[in-house]
Amino acid sequence: MDPSRLPLRDVHLTAAPSWWPPAAGWWLVAAALVAAALAWIGWRAWRAARRRRWARWFDASSAEGGLPERLAAMSGLLRRAARRHRAGAERLQGEDWLRFLDGTAGARFSDGPGRLLLEGGFRRRLDDGEFAAVSALARARFLELMEGRR
Repeated sequence: MDPSRLPLRDVHLTAAPSWWPPAAGWWLVAAALVAAALAWIGWRAWRAARRRRWARWFDASSAEGGLPERLAAMSGLLRRAARRHRAGAERLQGEDWLRFLDGTAGARFSDGPGRLLLEGGFRRRLDDGEFAAVSALARARFLELMEGRR
């Protein structure tokens, strides 16, 4: 056959693939990201529910009796949380106990309103303002210790 008479045409490229639907690998990446996001959200929700449960437990346990009895109950709860946080910490006494409660956040117990934990349970009467300050401080530290933070 004569080459000048052959019906040859120029090379034609195929159309570029569309972006939708994505390849199977991208579906797997998306599924992994969604699973990771759901696991993270579930973990955060579980931690928040656990923290609310501990806060309710602290509030209920330290809400009975007069102010000295409530302060003694708070001290007992702090000692339970300390035992969970570090073995032997519940046996600390005096200034060592207050320094442990200070943790790494500063001297809120040893030089602040938290000093009331040492002798407040033995007082006949407590000031409401002092008790409110130490109560908020003790509640925050209790939750920190239960979560395992220093």
